[in-house]
Amino acid sequence: MLNLRAAQSQFTHEVREPGLWVWRVEKMKAVLLDPSQRGIFYNGDAYIVLSNRGKNGSDLHMWMGEKSSRDEQCACAMLATQLDSFLGGEPVQHRQVQGYESPEFMGLFPKGVSYKEGGVESGFKSTRSRTGPVTHLYQVKGKKNIRAREVELSWGSFNKGDCFILDLGETIVAWSGTKANMFERQKVREIAMLIRDTERNGKAHIIDVTEGEEPLEMVQALGPIPALKESSAEEDAEADITNSASLYKVSNATGQMTLTKLCDKGLFSQEMLEKDDCFILDNGSNGKIYVWKGNGANAEEKRVALKVADDFITKMNYPRMRTQVEILPQGRESVLFKQFFKSWS
Repeated sequence: MLNLRAAQSQFTHEVREPGLWVWRVEKMKAVLLDPSQRGIFYNGDAYIVLSNRGKNGSDLHMWMGEKSSRDEQCACAMLATQLDSFLGGEPVQHRQVQGYESPEFMGLFPKGVSYKEGGVESGFKSTRSRTGPVTHLYQVKGKKNIRAREVELSWGSFNKGDCFILDLGETIVAWSGTKANMFERQKVREIAMLIRDTERNGKAHIIDVTEGEEPLEMVQALGPIPALKESSAEEDAEADITNSASLYKVSNATGQMTLTKLCDKGLFSQEMLEKDDCFILDNGSNGKIYVWKGNGANAEEKRVALKVADDFITKMNYPRMRTQVEILPQGRESVLFKQFFKSWS
């Protein structure tokens, strides 16, 4: 098991200061990359990316190339665990897989991301680039199980049949398509308020917008408005299926890690999250697993959070290389996690 002393030999105290760091996993070691190499990822390797925003918290990303070996992926997870320990267990941890990265991750590289063939000691055969967004755009979709998911910051993500939230920090735009259903229109306002009240301490300004009445802020962020795509009721029905979620309690009180299903239907009660334990929120049908770490959970439960998520993914027969994992310390919950609860305080 990698301990704190080992962590100190791998990572320096500079990582506790605000900044962006990228390490490539090389033979069980984390090798810090030069800033000029950030955003270049070899598809046969695994990487650790730390975004430390000081008082605003930090995010620790494990990036897995589509051709990386299971050994490299395991080494990446172990090194990320030791970095998390070195930082006091404070970061939100994310597992990113090539081709399925979150917009948040892509946004760390404003000049874009390029994928290269090969690994540490290889050259490359081809490259392809993607440019990450700089703010947040959420799509609100469904009829019974209505959820928000982060999408690419582009008019191309919009359609007439759904609602969207453009989060610009001080301004939050709640946009409703002309063919959006009444449940989506209600939900888009609720999630906009959730962002304002829990992420911005109530200080952001919400603008309610109907398609065709886009304010200047939207045009400045997204560019000229093109013709928007249509949407169908069938898509809402499909979204209801993928938006489903279950909540499990994780415990090793008996000396063996156990999972107990608490509820298989949202919305959940926040009181279910007990501070002395860890929990899994299963949204695997939408390609996402959340692990919530209570402040009072024991060290072993916190340390094996990623392994528990991996074992859960295997048990549920979810595609491992297409399922994102987000590990959330108590107090660092994301909006996409909070939306599965009746209320959040």
